[in-house]
Amino acid sequence: MSQLEHQEKVLLAILQKKLSPALYEWGKKELEAFYDQCYNEFDERAAHTDREGQPRLIRYDKYGEDVSRVWVNEGYKKTVQSAYNTGIVGYNHKEIPELGEKGNYLYSFAQGYLLSQVEPGFYCPVTLTMAVAYLVDHFGDEDLKSRFLPHILSTGEVELYEGATFLTERQGGSDVGAIEVKAVEEEEGYRLYGEKYFASNAGQAGAAAVLARLEGAPEGTKGLSLFIVPWRKEDNRSNGITIRRLKDKLGVRAVPSGEVEFNGAEAYLVGDPSRGFYYMMEALNLSRVCNTAASVGIMKRALKEGYDYVCNRESFGKPLIDFPMVQETIVQLQTRFEVQLSVMFESIELFDRVAGGDVEISLDEIALNRLYIALIKARTAQEAINFSHEAIELHGGNGYIEDFVTPRLLRDAQVLTVWEGTENILALEVVRLINKFSADQLFFEDLNQRLTFVSDSRALDEISKKMNSLKQMLDSLAPLSEDHQTYHARKIAHRMTDLLMVVHAYERAERERELAVATIFRTYVWNRDEFDEQMLCVESFGLIMG
Repeated sequence: MSQLEHQEKVLLAILQKKLSPALYEWGKKELEAFYDQCYNEFDERAAHTDREGQPRLIRYDKYGEDVSRVWVNEGYKKTVQSAYNTGIVGYNHKEIPELGEKGNYLYSFAQGYLLSQVEPGFYCPVTLTMAVAYLVDHFGDEDLKSRFLPHILSTGEVELYEGATFLTERQGGSDVGAIEVKAVEEEEGYRLYGEKYFASNAGQAGAAAVLARLEGAPEGTKGLSLFIVPWRKEDNRSNGITIRRLKDKLGVRAVPSGEVEFNGAEAYLVGDPSRGFYYMMEALNLSRVCNTAASVGIMKRALKEGYDYVCNRESFGKPLIDFPMVQETIVQLQTRFEVQLSVMFESIELFDRVAGGDVEISLDEIALNRLYIALIKARTAQEAINFSHEAIELHGGNGYIEDFVTPRLLRDAQVLTVWEGTENILALEVVRLINKFSADQLFFEDLNQRLTFVSDSRALDEISKKMNSLKQMLDSLAPLSEDHQTYHARKIAHRMTDLLMVVHAYERAERERELAVATIFRTYVWNRDEFDEQMLCVESFGLIMG
């Protein structure tokens, strides 16, 4: 049995159900090799990058010229080459040579989940490259595609252009409508002027997707256009881009994040100049799914590290794993991880259809796709922090020492609640979807359809009560002011997420083990502080962790 088969039984079972037989058989072999590479090569490099080999800005060359070059260590460069050559970005858009067919996001996000177990910092550039590829492929004209796509999708045959998406400015933050970067149309094309304040993958990206405002365009998001900006010109000279400084971040230190100035940078317009914000929000949904994959990857690594530690550490004369409280912690972590991994891939399956332009996709499914992405991203990002904290607790004092991976997991996890929208921003998205698309009604209809596969009467009764409570809350809020609705936005999102995940936990319970997982997950979500005379987690330990 390979390490992948031993450690990732749940993942492989999901992929076998959702991928075509040919893609699954090819993908399993590729994932086995990738998993070994992640843990035997990437992991050691990631520790070096985090502690000693962080990116550095080289602002000037020996002649005093501004080169704004970012140095990265040689191990990081090898990880970059190896990861992209697997097709983690490219095979979403081009054929896999051995199969003669494209891959899909289900497979790509499986790779991202494995990569994030060892180097979630580098998965950020991968995410950005996926987003730029999506934007160019879906909304660019043929000239733009022929110029950039071969490089963005490179699996080793041509020079790779990593991607970046530059939105944030000092005066705006999450308020994208406040963007001030200016686009000027000249005879030979467009040029950009202004500053982006939080620009990840600065200096490493070959092509950046940038929102800017054309002269005379209206204020707010309606006046934003999307441009692809090459980092260097075709002759390899600077494209009028300066990096003011790199950010000194808490975690994900592998990715260089900087303050970038455009000083007449050549830029290429993407699609309709009045729809730039819409294009970027489509890419943002993709990035939010990537964020979820990174979160679940960190959850898995934290669980793995904690479980391995308590199985091999003795205290008070016996292994830590023999203590009931430790067994409860491990089983709860396993069930929470397992349900969220599974619900993530359910959501990705819908996203894959929407992103692929399935002709049969409905507006209701598009709205549900956005809703589920927002709910699951918010929950898994918070859970990545929780799992990292629990792994430190399981290690005790050792968990706080940088010789172990646990401190890095916690530092890296913290950014996932911020990237691609904080919990507040995502909760506002949920309220917007409810008001604009009646997403709450679509949500309840979808849950009711899923519940037809659930036979556990106690679970059905509790789920029904929770659904009715949420409906009453939404009915009470509907006639109230916008302030009332946004004040309760997070409560609404929390309740919807709990329901979605509990229902899915039972929906996937085809065997005794999965039913035990669902029961423990439901108990954790809704009844964790109640007296448990049965000690269900201890009773189910062998079944779930065996």
